[in-house]
Amino acid sequence: MPSALPTLFRWSDIELDKVTEMVSRKEIRGEHESLVQTYFKKGAIVPVHQHGGAQWVYVLQGVLLMTIGGEVITAREGDVVHVPAGTAHQLEALDDSFVLDIRRA
Repeated sequence: MPSALPTLFRWSDIELDKVTEMVSRKEIRGEHESLVQTYFKKGAIVPVHQHGGAQWVYVLQGVLLMTIGGEVITAREGDVVHVPAGTAHQLEALDDSFVLDIRRA
């Protein structure tokens, strides 16, 4: 049974995408998933949206106020939040924040 060859990615080689003045990110896309580093300046707001697949958010630095399916969560450094597929969610950065998230397509 043939297997796919491994691929090495280096975050330092990936261009930073400035989404807004308050949000920037780097993204690695696979066939069915993506891995995203996102930087939020304090006060950044990501409006209500949803994804077709589930999302995991690992807060590496800072504090996020997240509303997920109507439930309000304060996620701090070291916390991991699961957002179920198709669930409406939004966030506000209560501090300068850095997160790593995994999304299924």
